Amino acid sequence: MSIQHLLTFLLLLAPNIFLCASVHGHRIDHNEREADGAYRPRDKDHYSDVEHNVEFDHEAILGSVKEAEEYDQLSPEESRRRLEKLLHKMDLNGDQFICRKELKQWILNSLVNLAKEEAKERMLEADEDQDGIVTWEEYLQDTFGVENEDLGAEDTLMMLQEEMMWKVADEDGDGKLNFVEFSVFTNPEEHVAMHPLLVNQTMREKDSNNDSVLDFSEYLGDRGVQQDKEWVMSEREKFEHEMDLNKDGVLDLDEVHRWVIPDNDEIAEEEVEHLFALADDDHDDLLSYEEVLRHHDVFVGSQATDYGHDFVRFKDEL
Repeated sequence: MSIQHLLTFLLLLAPNIFLCASVHGHRIDHNEREADGAYRPRDKDHYSDVEHNVEFDHEAILGSVKEAEEYDQLSPEESRRRLEKLLHKMDLNGDQFICRKELKQWILNSLVNLAKEEAKERMLEADEDQDGIVTWEEYLQDTFGVENEDLGAEDTLMMLQEEMMWKVADEDGDGKLNFVEFSVFTNPEEHVAMHPLLVNQTMREKDSNNDSVLDFSEYLGDRGVQQDKEWVMSEREKFEHEMDLNKDGVLDLDEVHRWVIPDNDEIAEEEVEHLFALADDDHDDLLSYEEVLRHHDVFVGSQATDYGHDFVRFKDEL
């Protein structure tokens, strides 16, 4: 079935069938959709109402969930030693300081590496014969556990949606995905070529009157049914002051894109601000090697990481 036929078929379906389903259904973790329809940014659990989750800080510096877990088992001395080696790579101009620009670039690279690591793990699961290529049949078996003809109605719709994304990710059109193509497929929100599909999916789900924009009631959708008045007012405040950039009372396609797709640049900026607040002791807007190593537990963690202390100190400094 061609992409055009798939699009036509999906557009004819009732939007509420999708119910804000994940783009990739059964094995999805990071790429799951939030209740409001946006994709989870990588720093989703960085803060909560209770405590500051330092794991993202470590992953943002190391570019690897596995390596961050490894650092948590190191002694403080070994953790600092390894971190110092990273500082020399991070310090692009070799002046023994880490400026905001250098730290931001490092974090952006880490986000790319985190996506690759995630894709690699998923590919190991899906690539049944371990030949470095994932066929559509292998992916269906890994994700749904059945053949096409055995899928139920809801899974069939999800499968058609994923097949459409598969065809876009399959750059050479051979029906199979190599690692680069599979990375695009498994992390669609991080690849510009996939963004129109994600935005169009959101519009199919939420644009009930088919006018190509979302008003506030469409933005809320079924989420607002059992929520209290205070929650609805909070969402309206966000809708009017943060999301509706041109103040016309609705979200157009560009505004929906900004809402749905996580912005790695913004995530990196916020992480830089956060790390500087914790480690720039002399407030000179530079991180010396000494400052970073003094706060090694903030950047990479170790057996001696004092999570509660870090959180209290961060709250105090704010």
